[in-house]
Amino acid sequence: MRATLAPAESRTLLRNVSWETYERILSGQADAPSPRFNFDRGVLEIMSPSSEHEEYKQALTLLVETLADGLGIDIRNLGSTTFKRSEMERGFEADACFYIQSAGTVEGRAHIDPAVDPAPDLVIEVEITAPALNKLPIYAGFGVPEVWRFDGERLTILQLQGGKYTECETSRVLGSVASVDLSRLARRSLTLKRTEWLKEVRSWVREQGHSQ
Repeated sequence: MRATLAPAESRTLLRNVSWETYERILSGQADAPSPRFNFDRGVLEIMSPSSEHEEYKQALTLLVETLADGLGIDIRNLGSTTFKRSEMERGFEADACFYIQSAGTVEGRAHIDPAVDPAPDLVIEVEITAPALNKLPIYAGFGVPEVWRFDGERLTILQLQGGKYTECETSRVLGSVASVDLSRLARRSLTLKRTEWLKEVRSWVREQGHSQ
């Protein structure tokens, strides 16, 4: 009997959802790590991640934190924090998000207000399966400068230019790292022992520091 692999993410799309209903759903899931909710003017995506999805997310988060530490860059990791703005009727919960260039503006603050504070400088999305909802217009509406998308094989760097995202080979918000290197390290996170992978990541980070 052939084994059936579970999808890396389970995605459900609901239409004609009011802003009030979206907020009620969020309040009912306030302390739950999943599912994650993304909302765009009446369309709601509910995403439940698998272990594969979460392992890639953790690996990419560690990559960002290790790179920032190696380059001496202060960052703030807000994980899957909910960002929502009622006047736009949009909200998102990314796999991970970071304040990097804007970290100083939210330093020491327990509460981030998306209606007042700047958007995160970097959003990370793991999308092993095709997303039910195109979240790029949501991120653009909030003014997120850079998005990293990883599909299990390739990491794509997208940068906000003129209100739309353009694919670029290197990061603009974190050390000019190349998408090809990020892709390779993300893939290897599931094939190497964690100690071996961390050793490889730290060696790569030292190389990045020498090239700055």
